[in-house]
Amino acid sequence: MNNLDNDVLIRLFAELHLAVEKLKNLSQTSEETFLRSFEKADSAKYNFIVAIEAAIDICNHLIASRNLGTPEEYADVFRVMKEAAVFDDEFTERLVQMARFRNLLVHRYWMVDDRQVYRILREELGDFKLFEDAIRAYLTSEGSERSSREI
Repeated sequence: MNNLDNDVLIRLFAELHLAVEKLKNLSQTSEETFLRSFEKADSAKYNFIVAIEAAIDICNHLIASRNLGTPEEYADVFRVMKEAAVFDDEFTERLVQMARFRNLLVHRYWMVDDRQVYRILREELGDFKLFEDAIRAYLTSEGSERSSREI
């Protein structure tokens, strides 16, 4: 089954790229400035939510279009993609942690430590590029050249 909608993927990747670009800009801020500026911290939190949501939505679209299974929760989308050989075990665990971070930002926002946000901002943004590369490789291997080129 192939109900892959290239326009949906392109839109989701555009949102992912925009959020990650904003996060990259924020990552250039010193820790002291970041922690003193609620605007910077709030912007980082929001853009993490957008980027992680986009990654989850991309996986959900691929899972549905390829009939790969039914994820029960956000983190499960990455596990389903691992079963489809898109991600390896180690990277899947990092993506699961990403989904948990998203849940913390959305549902337990009062528990978020801005130092943790800054650390993730400085150390883990590269995971979004690895995510994109893995999805591109999957689409190419599945014969979705157009999708792979356009994202």
